[in-house]
Amino acid sequence: MIRQPAVAGQFYTNDPKELRAQLERMVTVETFREKVLGVIAPHAGYMYSGAVAGRLYGSVEVPPTVIILGPNHQGVGARAAIYPAGKWLTPLGAVSINSRLSALIKKHAPLVEEETSAHHFEHSLEVQVPFLQFVRSDVTIVPLCLGFGDYASCKSLGSGIARAIREYGEEVLIVASSDMTHYESAVMAKEKDEHAINEILALNPEGLLRVCREKDITMCGVIPATVMLVAVNELGATQAKLVRYATSGDVTGDNRQVVAYAAFTVA
Repeated sequence: MIRQPAVAGQFYTNDPKELRAQLERMVTVETFREKVLGVIAPHAGYMYSGAVAGRLYGSVEVPPTVIILGPNHQGVGARAAIYPAGKWLTPLGAVSINSRLSALIKKHAPLVEEETSAHHFEHSLEVQVPFLQFVRSDVTIVPLCLGFGDYASCKSLGSGIARAIREYGEEVLIVASSDMTHYESAVMAKEKDEHAINEILALNPEGLLRVCREKDITMCGVIPATVMLVAVNELGATQAKLVRYATSGDVTGDNRQVVAYAAFTVA
C-alpha cells in the first residue's frame, strides 16, 4: 500500500529541491552523533518548529529502523493504528514500511491494529519522515497513530513495543511526535511546559501524563511521549536530555499566543 503525502505544500514545501535546501539549513549534523533509544520531536510547520526538529535530528545517530508514534488529531480510525505493508511517499521519495518489526509489534501489543484511515490526513507522523530521509536515506519506518488517552493503554503498548524491539534484535529508534503548550502566552507556555519537561527528564511516563492533565498542559503528543518513555525504560534508558525549546513567537515576534516546541533525546 502506498501512502501519498497529505500535508506537503502545507506543513512543508512540496518542491523536492526546495525541501532538501530547507533541510540542509535546518539540520546541523554534528561531528559526534549520539546513539539514543528514543526522541521527542515537534511536528508543526517547518517554518515554526523545523529548527528545533533539525537540531535534534542532526545530533542523533538514526539507525535503519524507526518507529514513529504520533497523536491522532483527526479522531478517526483505530485506537492504535499501524500502517500496513508498503511505502510512504514524500517529495524526497519513498520510504518503506518495516514489515518485520510491524508484525512483531502486532504480536506483542494486542492494542495495535493494521488500519489506514487514522493516517490519511495525519500530519504528526508525516512531518518527521523528510527529516529521517535526509539524515538516513535507507531508513525504514513503522508509523503508529495513537488515539487513546489512558495510562494503562500507554503502559501496555510501550511494553509491547519494547518486547518487539528485543525480539527484532537490531537497533531501533522510537520517535514520539509532539508539540508542547498551545495558544497561550510565551511566558505561560514556558511555565506550564517546565512541569512536563521535568517529568520527561526524570524518565517518568506516568508522571508526564498526570502532570499534563493536572496542569492543563496542551501537549498534543503526550500519549506518544508516554508510550515512548515506557518502552525505553524497559529497554534500559538511563537519561533524558532537553536538546532545544522554542515557541512560534521566536519566529513571528508575537508572544501573546504561541505554540511551544521541545526536542528531547533519551538514551
